[in-house]
Amino acid sequence: MAVPNIKLNSGYEMPQVGFGLWKVDNATCADTVYNAIKAGYRLFDGACDYGNEVECGQGVARAIKDGLVRREDLFIVSKLWNTFHDGERVEPIARKQLADWGVDYFDLYLIHFPVALAYVDPAVRYPPGWHYDGVSEVRTSRASIQETWAAMERLVDAGLARSIGVSNFQAQLLYDLLRYARVPPATLQIEHHPYLVQPELVRLAQHEGVAVTAYSSFGPASFQEFNMEHATALTPLTEEQTVARIAQRHGKSPAQVLLRWSTQRGLAVIPKSSSEARMAQNLDCTAWSLSDDDIAAISALDKKTRFNQPSNYFPTEKLWIFG
Repeated sequence: MAVPNIKLNSGYEMPQVGFGLWKVDNATCADTVYNAIKAGYRLFDGACDYGNEVECGQGVARAIKDGLVRREDLFIVSKLWNTFHDGERVEPIARKQLADWGVDYFDLYLIHFPVALAYVDPAVRYPPGWHYDGVSEVRTSRASIQETWAAMERLVDAGLARSIGVSNFQAQLLYDLLRYARVPPATLQIEHHPYLVQPELVRLAQHEGVAVTAYSSFGPASFQEFNMEHATALTPLTEEQTVARIAQRHGKSPAQVLLRWSTQRGLAVIPKSSSEARMAQNLDCTAWSLSDDDIAAISALDKKTRFNQPSNYFPTEKLWIFG
């Protein structure tokens, strides 16, 4: 199944539909990546914080060895974690992540969050997570986004990343970054689903030539295991009446409709599934169209409800140390 590409401002092309690797279990990750490649996925969205990059790389290596793909056929994405924002920390950790994947360059490397935390040596704990002590202490770094971005640009200069971008940035930070960036961000990755449409942010990014990638396209489904009250209280989007009605009319699954709602509006998506049948279904979200009324009805579900934000990961009795 042919997947269209999005032309990035870096000159490279990125598949519009990729495979997300958040919460893919280490025990099955290599097989999942291998099977996703067999199903036709070429973009894989990983991160230091997911803790499974070694296994992702094993799946990629097996697929290349078996002749399913070449390295140049793949678009591998990873992310810089918060504890490595200090300028001198960026290249060493990027090189470690490349070694974990078993590749020489990332097609896209993102700042994961606009949150700078104190450095944690990978030899002490990896991935470091949110807490300096691994329990509850939140210790910040003084690194600015500008300092971190300059180090990201040096990754491009060194050939370690072909494109660079940001994740979880809001409009003000993105607009500020665009003012001083020597290498502009190629993509903005954000939580985006019908309960959190963020039309102004999407419009700003696209106007500035920054491609937008949507994660958590199925809304609260990814977050219910964390016992977030607002996640468990909302109707799962795959069961929401408007989405279900539109899916039935088009002869598609609700998941396909949710993904098509994004791709038809020019966004990239990164769903995941361990089921090979659902992998194929999710990949089929570009070759058919929703009506304008369908798009409007789904967008009207917006509750401005965000599930993924740093405060989710800090206990009530958190200890902050600013340094």
